[in-house]
Amino acid sequence: MSITIASFDGTDPAAVDEAYRIGAAAGDVDVPDLPPFCRRRFDALFHTPMPGTESLWALARLDGVPAGYLQVDLPFLDNTENATADLTVHPELRRRGVGRALHEYGVRLLRERGRKRVVAMAVSALPDGPARSVAGDAFAATTGARPALAEVRRRLAVADIDRIALRAALAEATPRAEGYRSVCWQGSTPQEYVADIAYLDGRLLTDAPMGDVQWEPEQVDAERIRGNELSLDARGRRRYHLGMRHEESGRLVAWTVLDVGANADWHAYQQITIVDPAHRGHRLGLIAKAENLHHLLTHERAVRVIDTFNAASNSYMVAINEQLGFRPVDAWTDWQLTL
Repeated sequence: MSITIASFDGTDPAAVDEAYRIGAAAGDVDVPDLPPFCRRRFDALFHTPMPGTESLWALARLDGVPAGYLQVDLPFLDNTENATADLTVHPELRRRGVGRALHEYGVRLLRERGRKRVVAMAVSALPDGPARSVAGDAFAATTGARPALAEVRRRLAVADIDRIALRAALAEATPRAEGYRSVCWQGSTPQEYVADIAYLDGRLLTDAPMGDVQWEPEQVDAERIRGNELSLDARGRRRYHLGMRHEESGRLVAWTVLDVGANADWHAYQQITIVDPAHRGHRLGLIAKAENLHHLLTHERAVRVIDTFNAASNSYMVAINEQLGFRPVDAWTDWQLTL
C-alpha cells in the first residue's frame, strides 16, 4: 500500500470536496446522532476562518484513493506556541497507516512553525451511553499524547422538558437576581453590548476548567467579536443570545448563546455560558440559560434536541444543565501532545 500526503487549501476545490466526503463518512459512523457533516460550514473554514487563526490542511491518499485529512489551526494573536488538530480517516480505510502518516506529517509541520504543543479531541462511550469506537483514544495514546481534559456531551430532548419544574426553578431564582434584567438578540451583537461581550468572551479560558490543557486566555476585543460573527454567519449558524444586564452599571455581566446549523433545523448547540465573577451568586447562569431556551424555541420550532459540552469537573454548569434536563450522551477527551 502506498500512502501519499499533500497540502491543499481553498483554491483546490477537488481536494476540498474529497476531504468533505471523508469527514461526512466519518461523522456518520463515529457520532451518528449528531447532524450530518455540514458542507456550508466546511467550505467556510477555507474562505472565512475565525480571526486570529491560520489553518493548514493536508489530504492523504491510499493507493491513490482519498483516505484521510488533517486540519491544523495555528493561533497567531495569542497561544502562539500552541495548535489544535483534527485528524480524520475514512471509516473504510482505517488501520492501514493513514492516521499515523498524517500524524507524522502534522508533527513535522508544527515543529517547522515553532509550535510546542497540540490539542485534539476524541470521543468515547460512557458506561450507559451509546456505543462509540475506542480507536480515537487508542490512537492518541500511541502518539505520546496525554489526556488533558475530560468533557461530557449532554443532550436535552425538547419534548421531555419539564416545563412546570423549569418555571418553578425560575420563580425560585428570580428574587435573587434583583437589580438585573435580561436582554436578548439574534445574530450579531448590538453595538452597545460589544465591549461587554468581548470582556466576557475573553474570560472564558480563565474561568472555565481547563484541566491540564496549557492554553492561555485569549485577547478578545470588539474587532475580534465582529470577526467571529462574520465567520459564524458564513457557516450558516443562526445564533440566539441572552445577556443579563446589571441595572446599576448598565453592563452585561452574564451571557449565553444557543445556535442552529445550516443543514439541520432539528438540532441546536448550547454554546458559551459565562457570568462575570463579581456578579455570581445571583442565579444569573440558570436564568440566562432558561430564558434563552425559551427564546430559541419561540423562533426555531423544528428544534428537537440540544447538545452541550462541559468539562466533567465543571460542577456548577453541569448542575444547571442537569436541572434544565440535559442528560449525558458520550465522553470527549482533549488530548495534548508536547512536541
